[in-house]
Amino acid sequence: MIWLVSAILWAAAVYQLLALIAALRHRGQAPAPASAGLPVSILKPVYGAEPGFYDAIRSQALQQYPEFEILFGIARPDDPARAEIERLIREFPSVAIRLVECSTEAPNPKVGVLMDLARQARYSILIVNDSDISVPPGYLRDVTAPLQDPGVGLVTCLYRAETHDWPSRFEALAIATEFAPSILVAPMFGVSEFGLGSTLAFRQADLDAIGGFAAVADYLADDYQLGRKLYALGRKNILSDVVVSTRMSAGSWRGAWRHQLRWARTIRLSRGGGYAGLPITFATLWVVVGAACGLWWTASALLVIRLAMAVGCGWFVLGSADVWKYCYAIPLRDLWGVAVWAAGLFGDTVEWRARRLRLDRDGRILDRGARS
Repeated sequence: MIWLVSAILWAAAVYQLLALIAALRHRGQAPAPASAGLPVSILKPVYGAEPGFYDAIRSQALQQYPEFEILFGIARPDDPARAEIERLIREFPSVAIRLVECSTEAPNPKVGVLMDLARQARYSILIVNDSDISVPPGYLRDVTAPLQDPGVGLVTCLYRAETHDWPSRFEALAIATEFAPSILVAPMFGVSEFGLGSTLAFRQADLDAIGGFAAVADYLADDYQLGRKLYALGRKNILSDVVVSTRMSAGSWRGAWRHQLRWARTIRLSRGGGYAGLPITFATLWVVVGAACGLWWTASALLVIRLAMAVGCGWFVLGSADVWKYCYAIPLRDLWGVAVWAAGLFGDTVEWRARRLRLDRDGRILDRGARS
């Protein structure tokens, strides 16, 4: 029994070291070639206006870029975001900003909005990012640059979370020290089909080749499915060195639990094999098991490696101040993550946008359910 626990401890340490190496390599990668300034349509499906929403959309309008437009899509004329978007249009009259009332229905309502926005887009380069995403000044220049290579089909970005309470900090630590490392290390194992809702930049022609947004309308994890389908065209998916940000608003431990459980179940139903392999990444769990078995030195070494990787990825790559400031909470967050993973093993329903959705084995939405 001891030898098995020892082997798991070493395997967990190897994963953490690989993630640290991947983080350092990503930070040290050569910058993308200078952008040719290809015209861009930014598509932003919107649902409600969370705190910080205006600052997030304003960061898109502040881009110093030759030619771009921003299309906001709402499914309801009375969406609370409408007033904020109209305010943005007034503040930036020289920027091509349009508000589109969308009517296309889809199992995933966000994708229905994207289908309408794509039909309205003027330019051949499309960027989709979630409504709560804030971007740095050179975002459009840096994200579109790799698309000058015809072998690149998609550019996506890591993101960090801004927080204001402990439930949201736990989510931010999960993003910075668990989720982001898994994305960075995936190419080492030949997995490069990812796409993150923080940024999806691609060509209109490639979107048409996979059947448009309708091809992912049945899926809750539409960003992952879009990345997978674009990758299947035989082109590369690129992880940009640009890091964008979002603002977490869990509000309560219950809200944080529901949010992370939705992620967990969606990942299990979309990528079952990857989900089953996640326990090897739970370093703190194995630290506790190792210490309980008397393997103090090995467990201590694993804990040090785990914290080094967390800080290296979360602070050095993502620039997340929370990782450095609250690094002492990472082991507790890790154990919370184990509980989320275990709960995610069961059930096929998730709560999203105040609705309870049921998913099939491939992550498709079977019904939209009732409001929760």
